[in-house]
Amino acid sequence: MNSEEKHLFNLLKQSVESVFSQNNSISSPIKDWKGEEIVAFQEDLFNKVKGKVSEKWFYTYIKNTPDKLPRIDVLNLLSNYVGSTNWNTFKSNNGLKKRSNKKKRSVSKFWLLTLLPLLIIIYTFSVKNTFEFCFVDEIKNENITSIPLDIMVLQHNESPMHYKTDSLGCFSFKTRNDVIKFVVKSPYHKTDTIVRNINSNNSQIVKVKSDDYALMLNYYANGNISDWKKHIEKLNSLIDKDVKIYRLFRNNIDIELYSKDEFIRMLTIPTKSLKRIEILDKTISNGKIVTLKFIVK
Repeated sequence: MNSEEKHLFNLLKQSVESVFSQNNSISSPIKDWKGEEIVAFQEDLFNKVKGKVSEKWFYTYIKNTPDKLPRIDVLNLLSNYVGSTNWNTFKSNNGLKKRSNKKKRSVSKFWLLTLLPLLIIIYTFSVKNTFEFCFVDEIKNENITSIPLDIMVLQHNESPMHYKTDSLGCFSFKTRNDVIKFVVKSPYHKTDTIVRNINSNNSQIVKVKSDDYALMLNYYANGNISDWKKHIEKLNSLIDKDVKIYRLFRNNIDIELYSKDEFIRMLTIPTKSLKRIEILDKTISNGKIVTLKFIVK
C-alpha cells in the first residue's frame, strides 16, 4: 500500500480502538491486543454491525504491518463500526490535507478555453458512484454467509451483469449512474428486485426473505428423519402431482427427468448420496412446487 493508504488504515485502526474502548476496559493499544481482548472485539463488532473478522485476519492486518490493504468488504465493515457509511466515506472524512503550494500565475484565455472542455470530459468519465449492500436474513437478522447470494445487476440497454456476495454476505458495485437496479436470489431465499438511488443510499442493509418451501425441501432431503412415513407425507404435500423435476450433473451436460414418485422414493431411501443433495432452483404455484432442479454433490 502507498503512504496515503497506510496513513488512512492506521487512522481506521485508531478509530476502531477508540470505539471499542468506549464500552470495554482496555489498557493496551490495539496492536497489542490478544486472547480475550480480540474475542471481546469480535463480539462487539458483530453486535454493532453484524459482521465478523477472524483471529487470523486480526494478526495479519492489526498486529503486523501488511503490504496491502484488507479486502474492501472488511474495510467497509470496520468503517461502519467506527461510524462511517463505508470505506470511501471514511477516507473522505479523514483524507490527507493537500499541501498548499499555490503560486499566482497568469493563464492565457486561449489555454483556459482549450483545456476546460477536456477537463470536463475527463471529470465526467472518471466520477463513479459506489453502491454497497450487505444482505441479512429477515427472520434471523443475521448476515447471510452460509451460501453466496446471486446478484444480477440490470443496466439500461445493456446485458445483465452477474455477481455473488462475498464471505461477509455483502456486494459492491461502481457505476456512473445515480441509480442501481438489481435482482437478488438464491435457492433458499425469495427472489427480490432492489432499486436504490445514490442520494437515498443511507442504509446498506437489505433484508432477504427465506423461501420456506426450499428450506423445508432441503430439510427433508438432507435431515436426519426417523419417521419415514411422515417424511413421505410431508414431501407429498410440498410437491405438485404434475411436477417437472430435473437432475443436473457437475461437469456434464446430461439431464435426468424424475417423476414426483421417483424423486420422493430417492429422498426416502437413506443412502450416502441422500446427504449430498443440493436444490438449485424451483418454481412455486398454488402452494406447490411445480418445477425443481437439483444436483447430487
